[in-house]
Amino acid sequence: MKEKVIRERSKIHKPKQHKIRNALVAFAGGGSLAVAAQLVMQSFVVFLNVKKDMAVSMTIVLIIFVTALLTALGKYDKIAQFFGAGVFIPISGFANSLASCALEGKSEGLIFGIGSNMFKLAGSVLTCGVVSAFVFGMARFLLFGG
Repeated sequence: MKEKVIRERSKIHKPKQHKIRNALVAFAGGGSLAVAAQLVMQSFVVFLNVKKDMAVSMTIVLIIFVTALLTALGKYDKIAQFFGAGVFIPISGFANSLASCALEGKSEGLIFGIGSNMFKLAGSVLTCGVVSAFVFGMARFLLFGG
């Protein structure tokens, strides 16, 4: 009985979810990030006369650097709270998880703090990625013969 009353009262005080607004904001944030990355890549090609393959790599490294820097300055969390899942595209989300875990362990030193904490969140992602790449690679090899 008591549990039922608690659930009813919690429904009254639960904040409204703005699912459509959140989806649109995430879409705009992710789209803006993608457009900015494309502009940076094109700038590398046009202004620095870099080949497209190299420009892609340079853009990825720049996204990782900017994300890690914004995480260290405490700005990435505010951006992510506003744009939601839109800014957690794989490369920036991965860089944020590495940088935030590394910052958590910095007081414990380089090896036992930063080194061991850095992959706390990203370790499971890396493990699942490696295992799934192996499984799909073996399936492709067995089904299509290499």
